[in-house]
Amino acid sequence: MDARVRAPVETRGDEFTTLRDRARAALTVRGSRFLAEAVPVRGKDECDEVLRALRKEYFDATHHCFAYRLGPEGMQFRTTDDGEPGGTAGKPILAAIDGAGLRDVMVVVTRYFGGTKLGAGGLARAYRRAAELALGAGERVTRYLCDVLRVSLPHACVGPVMRAVAAAGGRIASSRYEQEVHMEIEIRRTRTEGLRAALLEGTSGAVRFSDR
Repeated sequence: MDARVRAPVETRGDEFTTLRDRARAALTVRGSRFLAEAVPVRGKDECDEVLRALRKEYFDATHHCFAYRLGPEGMQFRTTDDGEPGGTAGKPILAAIDGAGLRDVMVVVTRYFGGTKLGAGGLARAYRRAAELALGAGERVTRYLCDVLRVSLPHACVGPVMRAVAAAGGRIASSRYEQEVHMEIEIRRTRTEGLRAALLEGTSGAVRFSDR
C-alpha cells in the first residue's frame, strides 16, 4: 500500500539537515528481524535505485518497506507498506524521518518474518524503532539552498567581484574570459540580494546580470 499524505514541515530559511552518508541498524522483535538502512538521496530516481539494490541484496526477505521525504521543505514524500497491513510500516518510517527533522532522506526497513505475528501496533512500533535506530546512527550535515547569479563584467572589475563573492561566502562556479568576463556565482539563497547589491556597488554598476 502506498500513501502520499501531506504532512506539515518546518522550514529554516535556506538551510536543511540531512545525512552525510548511509547508516544501518538492526532490530529483532519476537523472532522477526528488521534491517533498516537510512540513505541521503537527491531525488526520486535515487530512491528507486536504492530500493532496487536493497531488494537484490536481501532477495529472500519477506518485506521491503520504505519512506522518503525530499526537498528542503519536504514537499515530496512517499510511504510503502510492501504487503504489511495498511499503515503499519511506511507511515511509521516516515514519522521517524520527520521526528528526526531530516530532508532528502530515504529509509528502507527490510523484514525477515520470524514466525510470530506482531499485530498492527507491534508492527508499527517495530518499523518506526528500526528506522529511528538507523537515522540515529547516521552523521548529520547541514545543506543550503543556493542561487546562481550569472554576470558579465569588464576585465578590470574581476578583482572587486572576487572580493565581494568571497565576503558573501559565495563560490565562482564557472568563468569565461572573452571580450568581457562571464561568471556563474553560487550563493546561499538568503545572501543573494546582498551579493547582488555588493557587486553593483563594487563595480560602480559595471556588472550586468543575466537569467541564462
